[in-house]
Amino acid sequence: MNQYVAQFLAYMADERNMSANTTAAYRTDLDQLCSFLQDRGIERWADVDAEAMMAFVLNLKEKKYANSTVARRLAAVKSFFAFLRERNLISHDPVEHLDAPRVDRFPPRAISQPQVDELLELPLQNGTPEGLRDKAMLEVLYATGMRVSELVALNVDDVAFDAKTVRCLGRQGRERTVPLSDPAVTALEEYLDIARPQLARQTSSDDEALFLNHRGKRLTRQGFWLILKSYAEQVGMHDLTPHMLRHSFAAHQLRSGVDLRELQERLGHASIATTQIYTHLAGETPPANAANNGHAHHS
Repeated sequence: MNQYVAQFLAYMADERNMSANTTAAYRTDLDQLCSFLQDRGIERWADVDAEAMMAFVLNLKEKKYANSTVARRLAAVKSFFAFLRERNLISHDPVEHLDAPRVDRFPPRAISQPQVDELLELPLQNGTPEGLRDKAMLEVLYATGMRVSELVALNVDDVAFDAKTVRCLGRQGRERTVPLSDPAVTALEEYLDIARPQLARQTSSDDEALFLNHRGKRLTRQGFWLILKSYAEQVGMHDLTPHMLRHSFAAHQLRSGVDLRELQERLGHASIATTQIYTHLAGETPPANAANNGHAHHS
């Protein structure tokens, strides 16, 4: 059995330019499969059936491997069986109908209300147009739970100050209107009055874009990432991601009494099942501290 594994790895390295690291990982994955099958008395690849492969995946899960590891093992195994099939070394593919576990279903993580407040205070410490912009972006992100791609796509006329709402375009072009908190409205007003005109002075400024970079162009997702990262590091939250702010928004909303259907609408989830993931978070993060300069009762 091992000779075919060696042939496959040589093929992947030479013909498909697979990196040494990936080749080593695939070797480990396939060696583990060989041992598992031999323990079950299977000595030829032609004798491997779907049931044996299902047992292999269950075995990985029983050993408590992370979903991402199981998914990578399966990717290696699927490539290997495709290789055997192309060379007519097996008559059927035993992993054809085997699904990899969903990797993106790690339980979402949130930060506490005091941590959010600390993060939201930071941008105002530098008194620059960028600081006012960052304050507005973080407030809007935390008040709405929108995705970063949705945030950077906002245009000036998507904000309705009278109604205290913002219109955003979600996945598959689904549009939704989301309420803004008072701090978010204030931060946006200050940004639009003072900071945006300064950022837009550049000759080729993007007229419609709500959030501009220092060159007057629409801020990109990567640009926002770097901004958030620098603030997060100042408060010691080195693993904070934009998506964790979305998770935190969801958890804090549920804790403050917003019902699941309404939260689904605000987050732009197609299915309520996706929104339900947040119910365990709402019970986990430390409760909001009552003396929280007004952020605790955003709704």
